[in-house]
Amino acid sequence: MRDDAGLRPFSLLSPAVLVITIGLLLPMTMMFRFSLNRYSANELMTQALTLSNYARFFGDAFYLGILAKTIAVALASTVVALVLGVPAAYFLARLSTPRLKSALILMTVVPLLMGNSVRTAGWMVLLGDRGLCNAILIFLGIREEPLRILYTGKAVLIALVAAILPYMIISLQSVLEGIERVYEEAALTLGAHPATMFRRVLLPMLMPGIFSGSLLCFILAMNAYATPLLIGGPTFQMMAPLVYQQLTKVFDWPFASSMAFVLMAVTLASVVLSSVFIQNRYGRL
Repeated sequence: MRDDAGLRPFSLLSPAVLVITIGLLLPMTMMFRFSLNRYSANELMTQALTLSNYARFFGDAFYLGILAKTIAVALASTVVALVLGVPAAYFLARLSTPRLKSALILMTVVPLLMGNSVRTAGWMVLLGDRGLCNAILIFLGIREEPLRILYTGKAVLIALVAAILPYMIISLQSVLEGIERVYEEAALTLGAHPATMFRRVLLPMLMPGIFSGSLLCFILAMNAYATPLLIGGPTFQMMAPLVYQQLTKVFDWPFASSMAFVLMAVTLASVVLSSVFIQNRYGRL
């Protein structure tokens, strides 16, 4: 009986481990192996063990600039989503009307049921030179000529924030649901300003939701493909569309694999560093 009890956790974990191994670890291993090969115009790639593709990436200011732009856009969109998500999640968590609360949560989740291409097409209609936003500005007399919004970094940031905001709200709202309102009331009763109460009482307890939501949003923004490709246009480049371009247009599989591995490594390093920072910060609280 004891042996069966000891083996039971492994039997429960084995299907998930098998799926992760086949669906994630094996492709990652193959991608890393491809990144060490050499590009060949006739054979796509030739077997080798070289770091020339990584040297090419880190030695070219063009690719480093795109990586820096990707990180900056991901950070900016995550911060904006956090600023917008905290009050929305707080309102949902403290709402006392069950039907209205369920309806608002459903409205928050509905955008996640649409594909990235559908959402991106909607933003193209809104932000285009002849789109709804410009039509309203011209109708109100605020602008005489259409405002250039589409195919800019601002448009990409707006669309990315809209795409990742539901994840942030749901992550924060789930944590706020477990925080009793009595802590807020006690701090306010003792004379704390609402801003002080939020910073000293609510924020430390909300940090797990902020951490998980921010990580999820940052990872999604770092690896975004449809939004920067369609909203940013050909002049605004980020890492994921560039990797796809190297695969489908240049057919440089080794270099594309190295770029994908760099993108994954930078994302993973950011997650690990932020985890260490949050753990150290929790130790000082």
